[in-house]
Amino acid sequence: MAIVHPTAHREYFNQKAGEWDSLLSEETIQCLSTIIKELAIKPGSHILDVGTGTGVLLPFLVEAAGKDGRVVALDIAEEMLARAKAKNIENVEYVLGDITCTPFEDNTFDEIICNSCFPHVIDKPQALREMARLLKPGGRLVICHPMSREAVNELHKSIGGVVGNDLLPDDQEMQNLCRQAGLEEVNIVNTHEKYVLTARKP
Repeated sequence: MAIVHPTAHREYFNQKAGEWDSLLSEETIQCLSTIIKELAIKPGSHILDVGTGTGVLLPFLVEAAGKDGRVVALDIAEEMLARAKAKNIENVEYVLGDITCTPFEDNTFDEIICNSCFPHVIDKPQALREMARLLKPGGRLVICHPMSREAVNELHKSIGGVVGNDLLPDDQEMQNLCRQAGLEEVNIVNTHEKYVLTARKP
C-alpha cells in the first residue's frame, strides 16, 4: 500500500474547503452536537479540536468549555482554517499544524477531540503519542465520527485517490494503538449513527 505524504492531504483538503460546509447535512451536525453533549465536558476545560476543518464542532466546544474555558482549533489545511476563522466564533485560537508534531507544551489540554479526522492521519501511532503528551493527567482523548466505522471506511474507499486508503482501524487495533501511546480506559462505541472512542491519560 502506497503511503501518501501529508502534503497531498493538505492540498486535497485545501481544494475541498470551499464546498465542505455544503456537504454537511443538518442530521450530521445534529449528531455531532449530541456526541459533544454526551461527553459532558466540564466548564473551564481546555480543549484541542484536531482537524477542525471549517470549524463544525467549534460552537459546541465553546459552549461546553464556557467563558472560563479555552478552545484551540488545529488543522493542516490553511483554507479550512480560513473558513473556520471567517465564522468569527469567540474564544477560539486557530493553529496551522500537524497533530503528529505540535507546538504545544506537555499536559496542556483537558480534552482532545478528533472528529472525522483520524483516518486521514498517516502516522497514527505518532499522532496518538503526541495527543497523549498534550493531555493533562486524567485528560481525555475522543475520536469520533457521525457514522459507523464501516461507513467511514466505505466512504473513503468510494472517494478513492488521496483518501482512498484512509481507514479507521478495527477495535482491537485501536485499543492496542491507544495503550501503546500510554492511554488507558479505552472505550469504543460503534453503531449505525456514530463512532466514539474515548481514552484517558493516567
